[in-house]
Amino acid sequence: MTLKIESPSFDSNTTIPDDHVREGRNLSPELRWSGAPAGTRSFALLVEDPDAPSGMFRHWAVYDIPGDRSSLGEGEDVSAYGAGVNDFGTLRYEGPQPPKGHGVHHYHFRLAALDVQRIPGLSGKPSAANVWDKAQPHLIEQAELVGTYETR
Repeated sequence: MTLKIESPSFDSNTTIPDDHVREGRNLSPELRWSGAPAGTRSFALLVEDPDAPSGMFRHWAVYDIPGDRSSLGEGEDVSAYGAGVNDFGTLRYEGPQPPKGHGVHHYHFRLAALDVQRIPGLSGKPSAANVWDKAQPHLIEQAELVGTYETR
């Protein structure tokens, strides 16, 4: 079985609803996954925008999600897990907010199934990029959901 991530809030490659954008309610969307590979002990989640004017922009990083989980609820408090500092400088979900007139941006919700219960080498308030880098040696499989958004 292949790892898959989806959201009841939006289909892959469609517009992310206003409830989940920074100028809207700024709630993290509900995410569901299935097909966790054998040996999965935890998950890490990264949301990033490669279309940002300054290059890759990270909106959210959550890690050490228990391997028996298969979802995160809309706006769920994930403080029981590890969090990385996003490029807005916060430890929480920050939804899409591309510059007005910059066109459609693509938001990649990347879920990694990991072979460790806790990602080693992370302490304090690691950056979202550092979380993803430290997860890579423990990656079993990853899945991706892409949502789009354009500031009107």
